Amino acid sequence: MASNLAERERAQAATLPEDDVVGLLLAQHARIRDLFAAVGVQRGEPRRKAFDELRALLATHETGEEMVLRPVSRRSAGPDVVRARNHEEKQAAKVLAALEKLDITGPDFARQLAALEQAVSEHAEREELEEFPAVRGATSRDERRKLGRQLRAVQSLAPTHPHPSTVGSPLAQWAVGPFASLVDRARDALRRR
Repeated sequence: MASNLAERERAQAATLPEDDVVGLLLAQHARIRDLFAAVGVQRGEPRRKAFDELRALLATHETGEEMVLRPVSRRSAGPDVVRARNHEEKQAAKVLAALEKLDITGPDFARQLAALEQAVSEHAEREELEEFPAVRGATSRDERRKLGRQLRAVQSLAPTHPHPSTVGSPLAQWAVGPFASLVDRARDALRRR
């Protein structure tokens, strides 16, 4: 089922202009689904690499959504939708942070990963049903392309590990994010050595 959803997201993304914020996020949703599947079937070092990529993508994806998409969503979809999505992201960040500390071969890891996959999938579907159409309806094609370029820029500088204390607060993201990103990226580089 996840691969069907990923294919649908990729197909939708392909119909949108290059750099369209919704198209970029749909393509990332598809990649996240692919990575959950890869972590589920891989073993050993390939599993660790797939999880590291998944973790980094989830962290940068959510930071980008909170800093770029959510301000537009607040105006177009409403504050209740934004609060709900931010709450879901905070819960996911807590689980992701806990997963980082677990042995990837253990049953706790598999159980928590499956729960996270379900929660992330439901979260993505709600974004696609509630936020993305509202944002598309409230913005022009050029505005969405500008937002897409902003999304890429934010994600290129975003932390690559979950930081649950900053979720839902753009102010905290701006204040803590750059420092956390430097620490995260250094930690990632050391791990790859």
